[in-house]
Amino acid sequence: MSIIRRVHPASFKAQVALEALKEVSTISQLSSRYGIHSSQIKQWKKEASRILTDGFSNKRARDTKEQEVLIEELYKQIGQQKVELDWLKKKLDISGINRRTLIEPANPQISIARQCDLIGLNRASYYYRPSPISDEDLLLMKVLDEQYTRTPFYGVLRMTAYLRRNGFVVNEKRGRRLLRLMGLESIYTKPKLSVAYEGNKIYPYLLRDVDITACNQAWATDLTYIRLYNGFIYLVAIIDLFSRYVLSWEISTTLENSFCIMALENALKIGIPGIFNSDQGSQFTAENFTKILLSYGIRISMDGKGRVFDNILTERLWRSVKYEEVYLNDYRDVVDAKDRLGSYLNFYNNERLHQSLNYQTPREVYFSGLA
Repeated sequence: MSIIRRVHPASFKAQVALEALKEVSTISQLSSRYGIHSSQIKQWKKEASRILTDGFSNKRARDTKEQEVLIEELYKQIGQQKVELDWLKKKLDISGINRRTLIEPANPQISIARQCDLIGLNRASYYYRPSPISDEDLLLMKVLDEQYTRTPFYGVLRMTAYLRRNGFVVNEKRGRRLLRLMGLESIYTKPKLSVAYEGNKIYPYLLRDVDITACNQAWATDLTYIRLYNGFIYLVAIIDLFSRYVLSWEISTTLENSFCIMALENALKIGIPGIFNSDQGSQFTAENFTKILLSYGIRISMDGKGRVFDNILTERLWRSVKYEEVYLNDYRDVVDAKDRLGSYLNFYNNERLHQSLNYQTPREVYFSGLA
């Protein structure tokens, strides 16, 4: 039996990518709705973001005729054969509504692999039939999230044992996969902590034995997993360590660091810290994130990998967010989650009394400290 290879027209890719950029639906919801693997949607989203950025930075490329000239010149420069260019132009001229496939398996001049390269399509997507996250996996993720908030020192084995004790039939492999999907990792010290991620510079931890005595002396940031009724999102927040004031926050359906950069830029509109602390996650060690801090003369501090107490105040924030808001509500979708989280964080900043702040609110302490 022959395998039907799927090729998605540009108009369809654009539609899915724009919905992903809007972040009204989670990636898993879009995957289920359109029957596209989540990795493919993330790739289209990233490509759409790049194209939009290039379009705004180069207005001349918007002209259709000039764009065709640029494309043809590009193919000449990289040594493509004219037959390939003609084939590609023919495919791009076909209406995205009426066509069902672009690939010509019987084409004697261009191989299937080369056709995939020309239209920017991964061959694996032909054979893959996506299956959305099951209701059972979503339930397991909710249980794991709640248990992790209570016992962040549990590793994969103990988390798996906990699920089994509560009647779930699950093995270690499945437990590990779900924990990785949520970005959860146990907090015990691990070997080879000094080994940095390849390509990303790791900075030393600067807050050990340092007394935080003033606002903007030190900020901290972290990411956490937020469950939805059918899916999940990620929340990043930046707080002032002296006042506990949440300076900014953002949500995202993926773990790309663009939403972390947005949160950082918004926080820097309020103040400039002396030290900025984060964990060693790729979102915060990436050059496009650290260069912003360095441009302001901010000293960068990073936790020892697996050492939760290096960034304990953000962990306390997540406990408050989870127990006082997330676990009490089942968010219908991304919009509902953003609205409710916004309301809670507004309450956290402006109304919630903190015992450690002598029963003042974070906003009162932060802005009185700047006066």
